[in-house]
Amino acid sequence: MTFTEKVRDIVRRIPRGSVMTYAGVAKKAGVPGASRAVGNIMAANYDPKVPCHRVIRSDGKLGDYNRGGTAKKRALLKTEGAIL
Repeated sequence: MTFTEKVRDIVRRIPRGSVMTYAGVAKKAGVPGASRAVGNIMAANYDPKVPCHRVIRSDGKLGDYNRGGTAKKRALLKTEGAIL
């Protein structure tokens, strides 16, 4: 399984109402320190089965979202109960 496939699989398993950081995804995929690579993979993701809006920055900021920007990401996470 490639790193990209591992990342997508990990993100696919983030439950509704939860988030994971880019760094956390990278670590779980076996490549600590590859948070930028995870961000690039998520930026190129248009598969609705991979909920990339559930991946956030380590500093608690949401980061960007390739399907509508930060405002859309915030709205989705609020709808799911991941943020207030």
